[in-house]
Amino acid sequence: MPIAWIGLGSNLEQPSQQLLTAFQELAQLPQTQLRQTSRLWQSKPMGPQDQPDFINAVAQLDTELEPLQLLDALQQLEQHHQRVKLRHWGERTLDLDLLLYDQLEYQHPRLTLPHPGITQRAFVLLPLAELAADLYIPGKGRVSHLLDQLTLDDFQGVLPLEANSLSGL
Repeated sequence: MPIAWIGLGSNLEQPSQQLLTAFQELAQLPQTQLRQTSRLWQSKPMGPQDQPDFINAVAQLDTELEPLQLLDALQQLEQHHQRVKLRHWGERTLDLDLLLYDQLEYQHPRLTLPHPGITQRAFVLLPLAELAADLYIPGKGRVSHLLDQLTLDDFQGVLPLEANSLSGL
């Protein structure tokens, strides 16, 4: 079964709870099994700074859904969380990014794999490394190596939160 890696983010309406709920919802996707989740991480907004800090995480899924089917399912979950995109890189209740799908390199008007920003974002690479530091990102390198390429500024404001409990899943 293909392995998909999902980046999660929220900075509105109880962001930590938004992500914990999203983990449960990911576990309920059809033809999909939630394998593991990172702890929650706090990060400064990547875009406009006049918004709350984000809470981020990564989830690993086994899925029989094709990449675009999985993207559609993720976008439905975002809508369920009443996501409204007010501005580019702005605040949101839930953002779900399909980061990787097996070792697939894929270009489509709706989806690029691996996710184009994956190599520059400490708030993605740190939780990903927590789960799979040796994971190879096609055309980019191992997660641990990519983290080594970031500067100290890239890590500013990215902090782990208390370990989250998924015992109820």
